[in-house]
Amino acid sequence: MKIRVLAALGALHIAALAPVTAQSEPPATYAPLTQPLDIAQVPGQSIYYSVGNPGVPGNANEGNTSNAGYVITDSGVVLMESSLILEHIAHLAPRSLMPADRAGHDTALRQIGLALAACEKSISIVYERTLRPAEKQHQPWLDRVRGQLLSAYGALEREASPDWFSGEELMQPQITAAVAWRFTQHVVAELVPAAEFQKLAVLSARAEQLPAFRETDFS
Repeated sequence: MKIRVLAALGALHIAALAPVTAQSEPPATYAPLTQPLDIAQVPGQSIYYSVGNPGVPGNANEGNTSNAGYVITDSGVVLMESSLILEHIAHLAPRSLMPADRAGHDTALRQIGLALAACEKSISIVYERTLRPAEKQHQPWLDRVRGQLLSAYGALEREASPDWFSGEELMQPQITAAVAWRFTQHVVAELVPAAEFQKLAVLSARAEQLPAFRETDFS
């Protein structure tokens, strides 16, 4: 098995290095950006972020939205991917947002994975709709992604505890699920009817009443 995997990786590496054929489309050209790129810093912290424009990335805002951030660690390492930044913050936090027992930890990882998968599929649909020209959009692909999106939320709807956000100590699965659901309802609500995911809708409504969520509302 290991040999087969290495062979496959080698083939992919060779394919990636292969010269582009004459039949390939020329690279797309874009007009110079007109939107300003402002970098702000959290006072007293090695945390920086881009102050962009509201809404999802698209032609109107040239993709310059408020979703780019990075952290410089105490050792001078620059982290620029959300999951890694959260992992770094969790390492410094006074308590863990993950269950200590193995079974609970495994369940938490699965629930976080479902929420992240749903969030990723929502983003894919938004990008397809807003960044790809209408004549080049592929509806069968959009239908497939929506199916994956609904499957992820369907599993999360079944597995989420009805007691989430009812006064308990918050953990990562609750937070990630609430953020993902709120984002999906913000950008593609018509594809994921809240009436079909009543538990997630109730949990999200509870979460949005918490101070931390109210302070970071993006609508």
